[in-house]
Amino acid sequence: MKNNSSGALSLFDRFFKPEKITLENGHTVMRPRSRTPLITIVIILVLYYSIQVTGFNPGIIFKRGAQLTKILGQIFQPDSSYFSKVWSPLFETIKMSIMGSFIGCLLALPFSVAVSANINHNKVLLSILRVILNIIRTLPTLVIASICALVFGLGTFAGTTAIIVFTFGVVSKMLYESIETVDMRAYEAMEACGADKFRAFWSAIFPQILPTYLSHCLYSFEMNIRAASILGYVGAGGLGILIDERIGWRDYNGLGTVLLALFVTVFFIVNISRFLRSKLS
Repeated sequence: MKNNSSGALSLFDRFFKPEKITLENGHTVMRPRSRTPLITIVIILVLYYSIQVTGFNPGIIFKRGAQLTKILGQIFQPDSSYFSKVWSPLFETIKMSIMGSFIGCLLALPFSVAVSANINHNKVLLSILRVILNIIRTLPTLVIASICALVFGLGTFAGTTAIIVFTFGVVSKMLYESIETVDMRAYEAMEACGADKFRAFWSAIFPQILPTYLSHCLYSFEMNIRAASILGYVGAGGLGILIDERIGWRDYNGLGTVLLALFVTVFFIVNISRFLRSKLS
């Protein structure tokens, strides 16, 4: 028992006990040992228990790999005759994204000002508004779309409303964090001269955050194009209806056509958005 405890103690000392270093002037300092071994052990244990809980089995991936290859082969051979049925839902998806992004970003601007600690000094109101924002951001887009479909009925209006709520939450979060990092000296000087909060913000802070705000808006529009394409799963219109339909009918060639149209659309929008963001920076 004595030898075992001594061995365990020496192992502990080797990895975790501070190391004594003697300097050239004769003084000694204690350098902390690296925590890499401890972090490695924790990661291995977490991965092990995660595999046990989820039942992850790599063997199934190799066993079903042939089926995956077969499906992907059909997807990468799109049915050109199906393109005529894709255009209308594709335009619905784009219109939902544009309208939802525009309204959501517009509503996010005043709300982000209200939840900025350097603008709003009322701690009670600030806490309430941030709790509301966190609740909105917690809800996944499909859940929001499901609720909107129940309230407003099936169709693109429900999808647009869901995108508005999602965009509002994302842009408000990113924007108020940007507002809290701006230089407040000009704002405080204008308030000292008698300007109200709105005029001080509009003249001193808004020009500082405008490029960042527009960049956030463009980024949210990119995300919404992708999000809008799956809202049809809950009856909110767009390409999601076709995707769900083609998967249900095992028509992977038609699914490839839908995905190809979506890929080309997203590719152009992402590149245009990246170009515009580069001009803003």
